[in-house]
Amino acid sequence: MTEDILQRLIPLVRELQAETATLVAQESELQLWYNRGYADGMVEAMRSLGFSQKLDAAGLAVDSSLISGQEFLPWGKAYLHGFEMGEKETAEVLT
Repeated sequence: MTEDILQRLIPLVRELQAETATLVAQESELQLWYNRGYADGMVEAMRSLGFSQKLDAAGLAVDSSLISGQEFLPWGKAYLHGFEMGEKETAEVLT
């Protein structure tokens, strides 16, 4: 069952990362920053649950430089909230 869920989550992460590939640090893109944070939170949850090999094979990683120095700005806060939710909800469905 976990493997089946994982195989559904990986394309979702890819989709969210592709959608947010050209993020610009500005308030008008708060939803996109949230979405990128959500995707990155999903990756971190899967990695912490032991799926690193599958993530590496899928080419999924978190680019921590994306948020560096942006944490206290509106888009940084949106990213961090998305990250927390993605990490939490992914862990819930995989455990």
